[in-house]
Amino acid sequence: MTPDDLLTLAVSAATAAGDMLLDRFDGPMQGVSAKSTPTDLVSDADREAERLLMSIIQKERPDDGIVGEEGGASESTSGVTWVIDPLDGTVNFLFRIPVWAVSVAAEDEDGPMAAVVLNPSAGETFVARRGGGAQLNSEPIHVSDRKDLATALVGTGFSYDAKAREVQADIFRRVLPSVRDVRRAGSAALDLCSVSCGRLDGLYEAPMERWDKAAGLLILQEAGGTWSEMPPPLPEMTPGVIASNPALANDLRALVLGESWT
Repeated sequence: MTPDDLLTLAVSAATAAGDMLLDRFDGPMQGVSAKSTPTDLVSDADREAERLLMSIIQKERPDDGIVGEEGGASESTSGVTWVIDPLDGTVNFLFRIPVWAVSVAAEDEDGPMAAVVLNPSAGETFVARRGGGAQLNSEPIHVSDRKDLATALVGTGFSYDAKAREVQADIFRRVLPSVRDVRRAGSAALDLCSVSCGRLDGLYEAPMERWDKAAGLLILQEAGGTWSEMPPPLPEMTPGVIASNPALANDLRALVLGESWT
């Protein structure tokens, strides 16, 4: 199966999950429970969307592996693994804020080959395949060309762990005076897509799990963006990313990490 075929399957699966989630978005929330902290939530909608994604993918690609945020997993015997976040932005979803996404990526040993981040509430589908560019609703997208960090609009995200937030608050206090403004939308996958299409000039966030970034990073790279790893706020957490257009990359990284910059 080619990257084009994988992308077609990814879009089909994400669309089905997005339609199901939209049907539940205005209804009563069911099966809500906490994960890592009392404020880190998961619902039946997350679980049902993951089961639907897995069933669609496994029907077409039974030998592929799957890594899902809500625990869905299978080993790959084909060399392809699907990394899925069935509902990125669960808290937004539960609070009826229409900023959440379905994120699906197909990876091989060299990384993501095909990716889709679907924003059902806005009717937006971001896609990319390795070497094929990135698109939003079938139109090519590209990162911004902004060169001045002082006029850059930057995105970020915060952990649900209180001690990690203390570290993140220190970084935020350093970043905010040196950029145009900072946005916190609540969906890492959509934030990466916002950098990809120039809505944001940059993004920094850590921790960030594999399923948070697998699809978004391919879309970013295919849209001309660049990224580097961001250390986690606490040693036991996973690293995140610092992403931007190439012109801002060095200055944004230095600012976020507290290094000297010009």
